[in-house]
Amino acid sequence: MYEHLRPPYPREFFRTVAHKLSPTRESSLIDLGTGPGLLALGFGPYVGRVVAVDPEPAMLDAARLATARAGRHVTLIEGKAETLPLDIGSFDIVTIGRALHWMDRDAVLARLEELVACDGAILICASFSATDGRNPWLDGYNEIRRRWSPAKLWEEAGKGTRTHRDLPAFFRGSSFHPTELVTVETNHLVGLWELAERTLTYSSSSREALGENVEAMLRDVENHLVSFHHDYAIAETIVSTAEIVKR
Repeated sequence: MYEHLRPPYPREFFRTVAHKLSPTRESSLIDLGTGPGLLALGFGPYVGRVVAVDPEPAMLDAARLATARAGRHVTLIEGKAETLPLDIGSFDIVTIGRALHWMDRDAVLARLEELVACDGAILICASFSATDGRNPWLDGYNEIRRRWSPAKLWEEAGKGTRTHRDLPAFFRGSSFHPTELVTVETNHLVGLWELAERTLTYSSSSREALGENVEAMLRDVENHLVSFHHDYAIAETIVSTAEIVKR
């Protein structure tokens, strides 16, 4: 569900970022907190070796299926970025997506010192609905999510957004610092019901978080989105970003 419903990373995003870094078939990449493997698979064609790490067996199962469908070879490791074995070596590119705020900051910064090759780079990636008014349905959509989400989980979810917005603070005290932000904007159509079900992929409004309130929230979201559809399709502008972080 996650990989099909969240705002996607377009092919243009991977091409643009790869052009900035100029990796080769000799380059290696490790994706930390890979989830269903979106970044590992997207950047895979531009490098020679790909490793993907996640602590959740269900996410690794999804990544395994995705890599099989794509006909790609990705080494999958169950575990946390902070506790990867030292003998895993170093990598030219380290990617981190939406998992950054779940990581132990001090532990992961220490581990990155060894994971990132001398001339390597960290990519902090995100893909999200544009918040500047070009998605007129978004504010009401998020307000419904906030209203139904448990307050503590909503606050934790906000922490992720704040972490991505203030990467200099996250890397403060380490040898790394953000050097360049790459932004790619795309437009697509998403089905009304798919957009409603996207709410279930967020931790604060997941089935586990909402319990018996799931169907009620989905009805609220669908009723809101009805005003914005054309033949049950809704236009969405997506912003995909990669903050390049180097020593």
